[in-house]
Amino acid sequence: MKNIISSFLLLTCILALSPAFSQKYTTASDTFSLNKEYTKLSSDITELTKKLDDARDDLSGYEKKADRASADAQSAAAKTTDKASDATGGSVKDAKRAKREARRSVRDAKDSRKAQGNLDDQNKKIARLSDELDKKQNRLKDLDAMRASINSIEKK
Repeated sequence: MKNIISSFLLLTCILALSPAFSQKYTTASDTFSLNKEYTKLSSDITELTKKLDDARDDLSGYEKKADRASADAQSAAAKTTDKASDATGGSVKDAKRAKREARRSVRDAKDSRKAQGNLDDQNKKIARLSDELDKKQNRLKDLDAMRASINSIEKK
């Protein structure tokens, strides 16, 4: 039991102190590598920002398609209900029309589900791109801090 507690405490201390030792670039000789990573990160951020803007622009189109498909599915369902009520007291011709409307209603409902799925996928894509952009921007801030610490060491 004592070994478990002491191991847990040691692990906790290591995890608590790891950010202090996480600075990758510490000396002036690391400036080239830091600048290289900084440049790559900056271009990645620019590219991600462009992708995120494009995804946000496309979102309105997906929303319109989903709304339109939902409205079509609802109207088809209403028509199907009307045709089915006509067919119950009507002829074989009315029953065939009701069956045709039912198929159309099912097809419209599937289209509506697909459009809603596309909208959900687009929202997930935007969330994923936003998270990735935030991570890269945080890394860029870390690199700025490393650059500042290297510059302060050089001035001394």
